Amino acid sequence: MVHKVAGAFALGAALMLSTSAMAQDKRVVTYNADYDPIPLAGMEALIADFEAANPDIDIQLNNFDHEGYKTAIRNFLTTDPPDLANWYAGNRMAPFVSAGLFMDVTDVWTENGLDEALSSAAASMTQDGKKWGVPYTYYQWGIYYNRDAYRAAGVELPGEAGVTWDQFVANCEAFKTAGIDCITTGSKALWPVAGIFDYLSLRTNGYEWHMDLTAGKVAWTDDSVKKVFAEFAKIQPYVTANHAAIDWQDAAALMVQGKAAHYVMGNFAVGNFKEGGMTDENLGYMIFPEITPGLPRAEEAPTDTIHVTAGAKNPDDAKKFLAFVASADAQTKYNAAVNQLPTNKNSTVGEDPFIKAGFASLSNAYALAQFFDRDAPAEMAKAGMEGFQQFLIQPDQLDAILERLEQVRGQVYK
Repeated sequence: MVHKVAGAFALGAALMLSTSAMAQDKRVVTYNADYDPIPLAGMEALIADFEAANPDIDIQLNNFDHEGYKTAIRNFLTTDPPDLANWYAGNRMAPFVSAGLFMDVTDVWTENGLDEALSSAAASMTQDGKKWGVPYTYYQWGIYYNRDAYRAAGVELPGEAGVTWDQFVANCEAFKTAGIDCITTGSKALWPVAGIFDYLSLRTNGYEWHMDLTAGKVAWTDDSVKKVFAEFAKIQPYVTANHAAIDWQDAAALMVQGKAAHYVMGNFAVGNFKEGGMTDENLGYMIFPEITPGLPRAEEAPTDTIHVTAGAKNPDDAKKFLAFVASADAQTKYNAAVNQLPTNKNSTVGEDPFIKAGFASLSNAYALAQFFDRDAPAEMAKAGMEGFQQFLIQPDQLDAILERLEQVRGQVYK
């Protein structure tokens, strides 16, 4: 059963609904979430399947709008927590774990073989050696490219494994000679350029280092950070010049038109590319190239999660539902409905080539980052993304940018 809740102000109503449900004969699992219409329909279908297989359990889903939920979760986890709550993996999960508001569900992982089935997402669900929820959907980032732009510049198309980093940088010069932007992005809203930085960080210093950076454990003035920007500097001259004045959709249009060759972006942009006229014949996708040889390959994959709250009144049935949502069949069904990727590597996906490529990429990844503005606290994320944008415009100001980011780090992480 699903209750639609308008926002944080309606928390009391949601709790009343949950309380009234307890009067029913079935065992009740209360579940607070923030689904848009299409994902909501997908989760309603999973709940119906679960209840059909477990007729003695009633999943009570209280659905909030996104903005209301951000405020509501901080209230209901401490006042009258539901049994289950939606959230996100990685550093976005960590504060609730540290505050003792999410329950350790390592037993769910162990008893259901999830360490293997959900291996690529395991690191982002782990804190203090324990698991604190299950991931059920994500989507890939990577490099989308225009094959027609390659042909126009006389550049050899990437092979099945993509290209090396040195080749990618060399190709950028060939695109520049042909009057084509090697890389496009629209940083007016700041976040798109963070995707570029994150991959440079993950490929230069690795996943653990990147997570330490976003957790405030690495000084922005450290030489290891400067190594990332040294790689950034190699592609800076080849990025669309007016990126700070355009949105991500405008940059997508440049690639559609063949005015740009590559776009570091999430899979959600495929719809924009195809609406603009691209097809599977001229739209390509490749994994971001290796930079430091031998580093385990981590990927950018914002991951949605479900958690049992520390104050759950029915944790046993909540864990049962958690195991169900983590299963291959449930994730296949849900992600087909929302056109995203299952985190369970034993799930199946449709024939869309970009969904298939993303599933292969993420299922075999060493670990997953959640995107800079999820992995870093809000104030640090904003300052960081402003710094990345400024570096693309004024690379000679790197030292000043890093000094400013280090000052913000000192204020944010106390």
